Amino acid sequence: MKRIKLFRLLVSPLGGLLVLLCWNTLVYSQSDDASLLASLSPVSDEMLANPPAEDWLIWRRNYASSGFSPLQQINRSNVQNLQLAWSVDLESGPNTPTPFVHDGVMFMLSTRDTLLALDATSGELLWSYKHVSSVEASARIGIALHGNKVIMPTADLHVVALDSKTGAKVWDSEITTTQSAPRPYSLRGAPVVAGGMVVQGVTATFMPGGGFIVGLDLDTGEESWRFNTVAHPGEPGAETWNDIPLQQRSGGSVWVPGSYDPQLDLVYYGLAPTYNTEPLLRPVDIPGVSNDALYTNSTVALRPGSGELVWYYQHVANDQWDLDWVYERHIIELEVDGEMEKVILTAGKMALYDALDAATGAYLFSIDMGLQNIITAIDPDTGAKTISPNAIPNAEETHLLCPFANGGRNWPAASYSPINKVLYLPIAEVCMNGGPTGQGGILSTGANMQMTPSPLAASDGRFGRWQAVDVTSRELLWDHREVVPPTSAVLATGGGLVFIGTLDESFKALDEASGEVLWEFDLGDIPTSFPISYAVAGRQYIAVAIGTPTIHANLWVGAVNDFLGGGDNVVSRLQRKGPALQVFALD
Repeated sequence: MKRIKLFRLLVSPLGGLLVLLCWNTLVYSQSDDASLLASLSPVSDEMLANPPAEDWLIWRRNYASSGFSPLQQINRSNVQNLQLAWSVDLESGPNTPTPFVHDGVMFMLSTRDTLLALDATSGELLWSYKHVSSVEASARIGIALHGNKVIMPTADLHVVALDSKTGAKVWDSEITTTQSAPRPYSLRGAPVVAGGMVVQGVTATFMPGGGFIVGLDLDTGEESWRFNTVAHPGEPGAETWNDIPLQQRSGGSVWVPGSYDPQLDLVYYGLAPTYNTEPLLRPVDIPGVSNDALYTNSTVALRPGSGELVWYYQHVANDQWDLDWVYERHIIELEVDGEMEKVILTAGKMALYDALDAATGAYLFSIDMGLQNIITAIDPDTGAKTISPNAIPNAEETHLLCPFANGGRNWPAASYSPINKVLYLPIAEVCMNGGPTGQGGILSTGANMQMTPSPLAASDGRFGRWQAVDVTSRELLWDHREVVPPTSAVLATGGGLVFIGTLDESFKALDEASGEVLWEFDLGDIPTSFPISYAVAGRQYIAVAIGTPTIHANLWVGAVNDFLGGGDNVVSRLQRKGPALQVFALD
C-alpha cells in the first residue's frame, strides 16, 4: 500500500519531476507514466452512452444516473477481504468530489479548483492543474470527460477544458451574470456532455432572476444557449410568480448534474425552490396569476443542442419549507400498467418519489418512503399533491413537520440496480418543529425550523436509514438503520453489494438482498463524497473521498450530538484526520 502526500509532490523538485509553470496552470509529468497517458483513448459518444464496465466516465457512471457498477470481482463471498490499496492526501476545504476513471487514469476535481490526474492503480500523480482566482473555494461534485478533454467547473464561474494527456488548457469559458461578483452563484454540479454541448447548471441561491442552465460549445466553450430556471416576465410560466417583479424572483438553483437520454435527446434537470417565500405565501386575486413559482421544484427536459424546453413537471408548487426536488434523475426501463415505459424517477428532501414518462413528462406514480407528513394526498392521475394545513406557515403555531429542511434525503445520491430493479436510498430520520413565522432563518417568511428526531428515531435513537425499494412492485424492502445519518452517496455493484458512508467515519458494504453488514472500515474522517468502482488490468477497486467538510455533514454533527445529550458519544469521538482519497481492493 502506498500513501502519497500530494502537497509535498507539488512543491518538491525531487524524484526526477519535470515542472511546467504556465498562467493559471501547474502541470507535472513523470517519464515512468508516459506510456499510461500515451495509451489514453478518446472518450467517444458511444462510450458515454454505453460506458465500459471498467471505467467511471460520468458522475453516476452512466447518463441514467444509476450509481451502479456492474463489476462483480468484489462480491458477497469475498468482501471481507477488502483492504486499503492506496491513499492520497488532498487539499483541505469544502468539497463533495467524484473520482472519474478512464483507461487506468483517475481524474478528480479536488478542493480549490485543483484537477488531479492519477494512476488509478497506485495514486501516483501524473499531472495536476490549478485554476487560480480570488473567489473562495466551494464544493464541487465533479467533471466531464469527452474526446481528449477533461472539463471542469470553477469557483469563479469558469468552465475549463484541459487536454486529458497533459493537463494543458484547451479552452476557458466564463459564464457571465448580471451581478458584479460570482458569489452566491456557483457551479456545484458536474457538467454533462450531451448532443455536442457541455451542459452546465448554475446555482443562484439569493440572486434576483434566479438560476439558469447553459449550453457551451464542446469544441470552443462558447455559450450557445441559456435557459432561465425562474420564469422571467414575457416567458412561459411568468404568470406563476404571484405578480411579483423579477427582482423579487429568486431560486431555481441547479445543484446536481443532469441526466441524459441519447435516444430521446433530452437532458433532465431538477430545480430548487426559492428562499423568498413570503411574497408567495398567499395568492393574489388576479385572474390568470398563480403562486406556483415555476420552474422551482420541477423536472425540466431540455433539448441539449438548443436549450429548448420540451416538457416540465412541477413536483410541489410554492414550496414554503426548502424541501428541494433537485436531486438525481434516474432513467429506468420499467413495466407500468402492463406496458414497458422509459421512466424518470426522482425524489426531493421528503424522500417521496415521483415517476414520470421520460418522453412527455406525464405523471405515472409515486412511492413514499414513510418519513414525510407534509403531503396528505396525491392525485393518482396528475400527481398533484395536497399540502397538510399544518404545513402552511403561520404566525401563531408550531407543528412537527417531517422531514427537516436539511432533508430526509439530500445530495447523497441513491443507487439503482438495473439487475434487480431495486433502489437504495440514504435517509436521515430527522424532522423539525416548524413555525411560527417571523422568527428568523433562511426563508423570508421567517418561519422557524428547529431540528428534532423523527418519531421513530426518538424511540430508538437511530437517525440514519438506508432504504431498499422494489420499483416494480413499489414496495419497501429491507432497511438498515444506524445511530448516525448517511453522509456519502450509495454505490451498488454487480457483486450484490451496497456501499455506504456514514457520519461516524465508517464505510460499509451491505448485502443487497438483506441489508446485512458484510464489511466495515474506519476511514478516519467523514466520507462526504460519491463513491465509485472501477477496474484496471482485471482488478476491481472501490474509491471514496473523505474529510472534505460540507454544511450537510456539519449540521448532522451538531444535531446528533444534541440528540444524544452531548458528552461522550459517537460524534464527540470523531477523529477528523483530514481530507484524503482512499481506494480499496481485494487482498
